[in-house]
Amino acid sequence: MLIKKSIYKITAVLALIGFTACESQLDLKPISAIGDNGFYSNTEEVEAAVFAIYDGLQNTVQREFALTEMRSDNTKTKNSEGEWAQFEHMNVSPTNGTLSDYWVFMYNVVYRSNKVIASLDVVGDDTTKKLFEAEARFNRGLMYFNLTRGFGEVPLVTGIINPGDESGSTRGAYNEIYAQIESDLMFAVENLPTRGNIQEGRATKGAAQALLAKVKLTTGDYSGAKTLLEAVMNSGDYALVDEFSDVFYDELNSEIIFAIQFLNDNTAESQDFSYEFTKLGSTSGINYVTADFKANVDVNDTERAAVLYSPEDANELGKFLTSSADNSLCGNDWIVLRLADVYLMYAEAIMAGAETTTDADAVNAYNMIRDRVGLSTLTAGATLTKDALMLERRVELAFENHRLYDLVRFGVAEEVMGNFAENNGFPFNATKLLLPIPQREIDTSYGLLSQNPGY
Repeated sequence: MLIKKSIYKITAVLALIGFTACESQLDLKPISAIGDNGFYSNTEEVEAAVFAIYDGLQNTVQREFALTEMRSDNTKTKNSEGEWAQFEHMNVSPTNGTLSDYWVFMYNVVYRSNKVIASLDVVGDDTTKKLFEAEARFNRGLMYFNLTRGFGEVPLVTGIINPGDESGSTRGAYNEIYAQIESDLMFAVENLPTRGNIQEGRATKGAAQALLAKVKLTTGDYSGAKTLLEAVMNSGDYALVDEFSDVFYDELNSEIIFAIQFLNDNTAESQDFSYEFTKLGSTSGINYVTADFKANVDVNDTERAAVLYSPEDANELGKFLTSSADNSLCGNDWIVLRLADVYLMYAEAIMAGAETTTDADAVNAYNMIRDRVGLSTLTAGATLTKDALMLERRVELAFENHRLYDLVRFGVAEEVMGNFAENNGFPFNATKLLLPIPQREIDTSYGLLSQNPGY
């Protein structure tokens, strides 16, 4: 049974943990009747809370592209107006509504994860208890990885915060946050099942390994990343699909390692980012392709280009075109991790921060991605350069929220974005690589939460 068809239907949990649900779904017991621990009294209720974590992920990716792709050289707005243009010009105001919502959505998932972990005492079976904790810690690790890459040092909350508690208002140190992320993901690696042993859409061992590998690349642990990536590639759970388009239009395919699921034409479980990426969007087109991106796509890369751009308008994104009856109720899943990313990360891990490598395994991993779309490959003994690897990541993973963080991880973000800003007529400095802390959070932090430099 697929998670999108079963797990997200348990919407009553959202009300139990303090989030909204439709009135028609509010036929619930009073909170006081649910259990001595405050919410959950048995395994089924905790499992429903685990499912609610995945439901919360849906909110985080609805507008994440603005904070990632639009703040890179990949995408822009159609008209450069309003709050959306702040992302395009890397001059985001702390009062930006999309920024504030993103922070809240991310911490909602952290809260849901923490609530599951705090409620495990009512789960009698030890294996089930470890599974629930591993799922919660995987999702908490994912949220903190994205929060830290986006905002820098953020409040590190690993328990339930009560009103008046100031512990969630102070910023954790980078090393402390990354230590927690790695701890969470290591627990997930050790306790999550493989893909074939859990519902599609839930976290797996392979997803935890791939995400932890990306964390280790970010912190410079190339050897640790390489070992994890080899485990994913050799697991037998994943394989590149033959056609590039099938990655996006044949959902739950063999290449997908972890995706956030949506349903077509379902008011509660659909997304509208697919709609907003087109000229039909309510804001008349956001997350449009930049001229710089198109100029860097090989003229022979016709298979990927046919998917990257809309057939009706080459400025629109083609990866997320929808088949829903209502364009604002789209069912395209958001892919967080896939095998092509793993192969390219593997080459990066072998390169280990160098400018080039002739390692056969790195070259082969790079070649596999290009060979799928009919592009030229490197010959045996040839040199793979950092620039070639970065370009391959840019095109292969375009518009999937990787580009800006890739630039930072490869150590070229200031140079690349500085040149892009100059060529496109907006000011830039390195402080803009981090987002501002939302002003709303600073105002309610008892004066403890400081703003990032430059804002």
